[in-house]
Amino acid sequence: MAAINPSLQPILALMGHPVGGNPTQYMTEKAFLHRELDWRYLTLDVSPDELPDALRGMKAMGFRGGNLIDPHKESAVDYLDRATKTAELTGIVNLIRRDEEDLVGENTEGLALIEALAMRISLVDKQVCLLGAGHMARAVGVELAQAHVGSITIINRTQPHAADLAALISDKLKVSAQGVGWSEQHMVDPETDILINATSIADSDPDTRIPLALDSLTPDMLVVDTTIDPSTLLLAAAKDRGCSTLDGVEILIDQAAINFKLWTDIEADRTVLREAVEEYLEL
Repeated sequence: MAAINPSLQPILALMGHPVGGNPTQYMTEKAFLHRELDWRYLTLDVSPDELPDALRGMKAMGFRGGNLIDPHKESAVDYLDRATKTAELTGIVNLIRRDEEDLVGENTEGLALIEALAMRISLVDKQVCLLGAGHMARAVGVELAQAHVGSITIINRTQPHAADLAALISDKLKVSAQGVGWSEQHMVDPETDILINATSIADSDPDTRIPLALDSLTPDMLVVDTTIDPSTLLLAAAKDRGCSTLDGVEILIDQAAINFKLWTDIEADRTVLREAVEEYLEL
């Protein structure tokens, strides 16, 4: 296969099904413009059965990479040339980058959260309560373990899924982890340092109540909500209880900045990214 022609305009693409309402293209192209990069970012609706052809086309046409959203994050691993450690451990890819002729799968969802947390608190030996066992929770759990937290308790409605993620973390990364079934009004262990909502419960409505006993939150806890909204009911309740908080918009901005650097080797301006996502989502 011929080498990529450096004189051609670099192209990236997001692939998902459906893709409506995703702010990634808008954010990324604003960042390109700010850095005076003649790059393009496309948003493509690709059905699951078309994904193998789409990825082969991405490689054949010299795309520099892109992003994957549901339902492609797991299935894409089988059609890429290789994957990074976190992507391999989780089986989930949200970012593709070109390395010479290879398309490499990465997972930057958990890394973005870890970097945002690390700006606030040392993660070493901390006790973490992780809500959920889906794509986001798996990425976050693996990155937390690699950041040397002390222990992770995974709470999920389907207990076997929580147990599977706990086994991955404890067996592969040697960090203490347990999977617990989620009963109504879950009581957060008072020894918890960091509580992370990595579920999709509030995605469609930020006022949706997560089944936690909110009076079990203590001021010493850092509460994180990965929902792409800075004003979820959980965050509001945590602030009322005196907790420090981290919202999903900030995590999304950090993720976009990490992705931008991986593709271009240039730092994105986070202020530009924030203005773009707030404008797009009308926050």
